[in-house]
Amino acid sequence: MDELPAFLRRTLAARTAVTRAEWEARPAAVLVPLYRKAGEWQVLFTLRTQSVETHKGQVSFPGGRVDADDRSRVDTALREAEEEIGLRRADVTILGQLDELLTVTQYHITPIVGVIPWPYEFVLSMHELSAVFGAPLAWLADPANLEIQEREPMVPGPKVPVYYLHYDGYTIWGATARMLLNLIELLRPVLNSP
Repeated sequence: MDELPAFLRRTLAARTAVTRAEWEARPAAVLVPLYRKAGEWQVLFTLRTQSVETHKGQVSFPGGRVDADDRSRVDTALREAEEEIGLRRADVTILGQLDELLTVTQYHITPIVGVIPWPYEFVLSMHELSAVFGAPLAWLADPANLEIQEREPMVPGPKVPVYYLHYDGYTIWGATARMLLNLIELLRPVLNSP
C-alpha cells in the first residue's frame, strides 16, 4: 500500500481527464449547414413535426443520435442530414466542429459545420420534419435580434440564460440557439469587417 501515491501519480499523469455528468448523456451530432444565397451567407434550419418523440415543433439543425455503425460524429451528422432532408453527403463540404454541448434533455451534441450548394432540392422526412428554412447569418448575428430570458435551474443554483431569435415566424432557441451563438462568436471578426 506504500506504493499507492506513486502508482496514482503515474496513472493520473498518463491519462486525459474527462468531464463526467451526473447522468449518462446520449451521444448525438448535428450538421450546421451554411450556404450562399444572392451573395449573402445563410444558415439552414429544420422545423420538427408535432409527431416526433422529442422536441416537438422546435427549430433544430439536421441531426440526431449516434448509431453503432457511425464511424465518427461527422458521419452521424451527414447520415442524419441525408435521412432528414435528403442532403447527399457528397454535397457537403465539412469545415470543422463547434464546441460540444450537454443538454438538459441528456444529450451530448457535437455540432459539425459544413457548406452546402444552393439552390438545393431537399426531400424532407415527413414524420420528423415539417419545414426547412434559411436565415441570413448577418441577421442572426445582429445583437438587436437576440432575446435572453432566464429560467430557474433544474437543481439549486443561479438562473440559466435561455437564448431566443425570432425570424420570419420561427423561434430559434435552446440548444440550437446555443450552437448558433457559438458559430457567431467564432465568426465575429469577419462579420464585423467591412
